[in-house]
Amino acid sequence: MMGFSIQTPTQILFGRGEAGKAPDMIRAFGYRVLVICGRDMRRADWLVTALAVTGAEVQTLPCPDEPTLTMLTEALHYTRGFEPQVVVGIGGGAVLDMSKALAAMIPSPTPLMDHLEVVGRGLPLSAPPLPFIALPTTAGTGAEVTKNAVIGLPDHRRKVSLRDDRMLARLAIVDPALTDHCPWHVTLASGLDAVVQVIEPYLSTRANDFTDALARPAIARGLTALHRLSQGEDAVARDDLAWVSLCGGLALANAGLGAVHGLAGPICGMCPAPHGAVCAILLGPVLEMNRRRLDESSQAAKRLAEVCTLIAEALGGSADTAPQTIADWVRRAGLDGLTAQGLALGDHADVAEAALQASSMKSNPVPLTHTDLMWILSQAAP
Repeated sequence: MMGFSIQTPTQILFGRGEAGKAPDMIRAFGYRVLVICGRDMRRADWLVTALAVTGAEVQTLPCPDEPTLTMLTEALHYTRGFEPQVVVGIGGGAVLDMSKALAAMIPSPTPLMDHLEVVGRGLPLSAPPLPFIALPTTAGTGAEVTKNAVIGLPDHRRKVSLRDDRMLARLAIVDPALTDHCPWHVTLASGLDAVVQVIEPYLSTRANDFTDALARPAIARGLTALHRLSQGEDAVARDDLAWVSLCGGLALANAGLGAVHGLAGPICGMCPAPHGAVCAILLGPVLEMNRRRLDESSQAAKRLAEVCTLIAEALGGSADTAPQTIADWVRRAGLDGLTAQGLALGDHADVAEAALQASSMKSNPVPLTHTDLMWILSQAAP
């Protein structure tokens, strides 16, 4: 058994009804509470009302889109005067990223660019972040259990991370009921992101016994749950998908990802496509290219064969055709190719070049070339 080190939030609650414990648990961190929510702030009304009953003073802030440098800068200006003692994110991955970033930067005496990766200095935080508490309302990103916040820089056509070990949530409450009746297009894109995030850590060069125990059983479970939700609302499938999302977040935080996310980062910096939808479209071609490049006798090839078998068990077909099976299922379920999502064909070479430098690419099970990545993009484009 190989040695490994695990990073997780201080406390994780999982299950239907667990969100009801949030107000008192949040209040234990302080009485001035900053609540970040999505475009429809009414979805957080129950929490704001319940916090007020505990005696908390609450400031709310909407995060209607994936956070950008400008959005974060404006939010810092808006919230610092309030002097929050705890930051709560209730929403999808964008909301959780904004919340993590604000919790990190509100106490910071140093500027944001000192800490952003790639475009900044990438330095550790100069002050401990505020306590961050996460209540995800979509099943997909696993952002409630990761230590980074993704920030868009439209002027640079890039998305970069603000990252520090201390940015892990003090409390993550994963209540599948918060995802009930999520629109199908959001469920599909975020759910497939969750599936990718249990497949890639299982195939990662940094996989370990802990992440394997989370990731492998979740692959078919996630695909089966999505298939059931494609046919109508299903509480059990929602529970399963929320579990898969949590497993994916923990797995990627401790084993890394692969070429799907290596490509998705630059793509989402160059066009407005949802991250989950991009990952979903890339998955089939990336699996196929990895299979072509792996030595058939290698342990990595055996793991990829296991993944393909699991896909076939969930969606039909055979292990040999699994990459095409999942690619076809994604299209039938309602997701368009990269071109329709907004990525210009002329940007493919720049995407491939940027992906080669991405941290996620370093843990792909086999090194891929610029030519390999261009082929993947060509398959995902139409």
